[in-house]
Amino acid sequence: MIPTRMVSLRVLVATTLVMLFGACASASPPETVGRVVAEAPPAWATSVLDAVLWMQTSAEYESLARQTWAMAGRRMRAGLEDTTWTAALEQLPGYGSLPPAVIVDVDETVLDNSPYAARLIEAEEGYSDESWSLWVNEAQARAIPGAVKFARLARELGVEVFYVTNRNFTLEAGTRRNLLAVGFPPGRADDSYLLVREREAWGSDKTTRRAHVAESYRILLLVGDDLNDFLSGARSGREARASLMVEHTANWGSKWIMLPNPTYGSWENAITYGESGLSRDALLIRKLSALDPADPQD
Repeated sequence: MIPTRMVSLRVLVATTLVMLFGACASASPPETVGRVVAEAPPAWATSVLDAVLWMQTSAEYESLARQTWAMAGRRMRAGLEDTTWTAALEQLPGYGSLPPAVIVDVDETVLDNSPYAARLIEAEEGYSDESWSLWVNEAQARAIPGAVKFARLARELGVEVFYVTNRNFTLEAGTRRNLLAVGFPPGRADDSYLLVREREAWGSDKTTRRAHVAESYRILLLVGDDLNDFLSGARSGREARASLMVEHTANWGSKWIMLPNPTYGSWENAITYGESGLSRDALLIRKLSALDPADPQD
């Protein structure tokens, strides 16, 4: 999914953090790692920093990504053997005789854009179409751990991989260049890279593009990091999204494979009720109001 909002963060970079509690004041400071801190980030922004750092530095994220793509590989094999199997709600009748394919999202699914987020953090900037376009055309995003191995397995099994992304169609060349540079096999279909507005009907809701693939291929898996990668209605309110998730429980971990993305996504739209242009403080208030502290019972 294309980032729709990266909250700006006032931070000049990290070395040591002062312990917050007096009981820990006598502890020795941690060894200096990274760059020098000029000032601490404001409290409202620490969640953004933590999300990016988790993706970039934690063994937990890498192992989770590898685990998820390994599971996707096993489910792809299962779907390949069962000609009644389809992962797409848009799949047309008579799909059993069609050649197999999988549909994957790009951003935070097969390509890691956390360096772009890190640049915004250090520059104290928010997301913009201009900076995003420059990043995409650099073709410097790394592969999500395990994703290249999955794509190569699909090639070996004769399964076409379709990259259905909400990057704008003007960024297709940079997207292809990046995918090839990190080891993804080139697509063998007439067009394996389906971007927003590549055709008039192809908006940010991916339904029309899934239906386009379903006309010619039996879709074994959908893989993404956002509810919109699987079905329509992802940009509705929290209750409606939760209902959609529950309604399709049987697909999760079977035909639909979700990767974690704590940095941005349609989940944010649900918290802000789709309202854009909120100030940082207003955004913080919305997010704080969405927290569930599980107040003790009387």
